[in-house]
This record gives sequence, C-alpha cells and structure tokens, in this order.
Amino acid sequence: MTQPIELWYWPTPNGWKISIALEEMGLPYVIKPVNIGTGEQFAPAFQALSPNGRMPAIVDPEGPDGQPLSIFESGAILQYLGAKSGRFYPTDARARVEVDQWLFWQIGGLGPMAGQTHHFRQYAPAMIKDQGQIAYGVQRYTNETHRLYGVLERRLADRDYVAGDYSIADMAIWPWILPTHQGQDLTAFPNLAAWLERVGERAAVKAGRAVGEEWRANLAASGKAAEEARKVLFGQRAR
Repeated sequence: MTQPIELWYWPTPNGWKISIALEEMGLPYVIKPVNIGTGEQFAPAFQALSPNGRMPAIVDPEGPDGQPLSIFESGAILQYLGAKSGRFYPTDARARVEVDQWLFWQIGGLGPMAGQTHHFRQYAPAMIKDQGQIAYGVQRYTNETHRLYGVLERRLADRDYVAGDYSIADMAIWPWILPTHQGQDLTAFPNLAAWLERVGERAAVKAGRAVGEEWRANLAASGKAAEEARKVLFGQRAR
C-alpha cells in the first residue's frame, strides 16, 4: 500500500478490534478520532461513511478496484482487512466458516450483552436515583455475560484460539472480555483466563489496545462533562 487506511475511531472495545487488526496485519493506517462523548458520530461527514452513526469505520484509499472504499460495522471491516492482507482470515471454506461463526457470535451475542452489562452496572447508577429500577437489568445482563463466558470456557478447553489458528475472531472477542466491568470472576473460567492472557501478550494487541488511550474518560463519573457525555450516548432517537 502507498496510502494509509483511515480508521475512524474512538478507544472502545469495537474500536480496539480494528486497531488491533491493523497492527496485527501490518497495514499502514492513520487515526481519524470520532469523539463519541461529544457527538462527533452524528456529524454528516462521518455519517456519510457510517450511516448507523457508530464507529469504527474505515476508508481504504486503495480499494479492490484501485478506488477509495469506505466500510462501516466492525465485523465487515475485519473480514475486509483479513481478505485484503491475506492474514488471520482463512481462504479454505471450512476454516473460514469456523472463523465467521465465532466472529458473528461476538457481534450478535457477546458485544451487545456485555455492552448492556456495562450500561446497567456502570452508567445507569449515575443516571437513575432509584437503584431498584436498574436491579433487574444488572442481574439479567450480568448473568447473560456469565453464560457467554461459559461458552468460551468450553470452547477453549482443547484449543489455544477460538477458531483454530489465531484469527480475526480472537481479535473481535478479546476486547470485550472485561471481567471487572462485567461483574465476572475469571477464576471460574481458567481456559478463558489463559486465552485472555495469551492474546493480550501479543505485541500487536498491546499496540492496538493502546491507541488513543489518553482520550478515554470515565462516563460513570460525576460532573458536568460526564453528564453531558451520557446525554449524547444514551437515549438517542431517530434524527
């Protein structure tokens, strides 16, 4: 490549998936920050790339036909980057299906459920005075995240990575395993704990996870800035 891929990004689990993948694949990239706490995801320029108004998105200036190509949705981005680089995304049909099903397991299950766990355990208590109103949400999503940890625990009982060789499926899942934020104890999941450490020790994972770390803010904190960010992030309706 002669031009870097643009990564429209903020340091969250979904953003980390792509920064980790770009580091692992050795693809040149440049960060285009999208501050989701101040509403930059709703800017027309970004929504032209990501109609859903969610980061990450990428622009590859050297798409398959030599022309720029923009992609939104982290799973689609990972598949594209894997195919473009020829790394961490098998060409064999059976092996690719194995990776795809675990990639979509993260997108359709672990990500949304763990995300709701974060919301009810971290953010809702700062927004709702009556904690009894959020108790069911805390229990519901903490339990479901526990169940999903169990799925990974069983899967990793006889393998080092979730879909055979290390792949974009591991890159997608790893950023979402945040036991402290999710009310989970990894001593109950030793296979998962070993995998979490194994992936986390990779140099490219460390580099990708660190991108933009200085921009992160505690959205559960008190104070006007955190309150305004919560208003931007939560309760949005159609525009």
